Amino acid sequence: MTGFNLGSIINWIGLFGIAVFAISGSLEAARKEMDILGFLLIGSVTGLGGGTLRDLLMGSTPVYWIQQPEMVMICLVASVVTYFTAPFLASRYRALIWMDAIGLSTFAITGTAIALDQGASPLIAVCMGVMSATFGGIIRDVLCAESLVLSSRELYVTTAVAGASAYLLLQMLNLGETLATLGAFTIGFGLRSAAIVFGLTLPRYQRPEV
Repeated sequence: MTGFNLGSIINWIGLFGIAVFAISGSLEAARKEMDILGFLLIGSVTGLGGGTLRDLLMGSTPVYWIQQPEMVMICLVASVVTYFTAPFLASRYRALIWMDAIGLSTFAITGTAIALDQGASPLIAVCMGVMSATFGGIIRDVLCAESLVLSSRELYVTTAVAGASAYLLLQMLNLGETLATLGAFTIGFGLRSAAIVFGLTLPRYQRPEV
């Protein structure tokens, strides 16, 4: 089973995550003042990149969006809509940060859920959730020649780990798909929101003075 062929909750949150990440990619294209084709490219690779890496690592080929082209259509539509609405956003950068936070939280859940559905161990499932959540943003930043979002001082990967781990734990407690999904999203998005608002960080490595 590949792509978003799980229960309806994971299916819909997965579609939502793709759209949100496509919007975040398109907002970066807006900051770079790209043309409409640039929006379509950056929006699509951001929306689909994390899931593509997950499927390749899990050996699920063809990857999900090749089997389900409506996923590509979601990215294209989201990119076009963003192209025409971006000029009305007071702060495209702030919108990008929050869209990325939502996408990060949703993909941490869907990536973990899909890996578990394919028989992955708990540790590997969490790893797949984190990769699904972060890889699209990495591709976006590389293509747009921006500093990688991973290098931001606020908690980022940590929030994806928290969301993926929370989903796994709630599933192991047999609380049901709805509670597991809502609980994991609340933890992941809540932690990322706190990091953005309050500048939460982990201790950073300091190079010794020579």
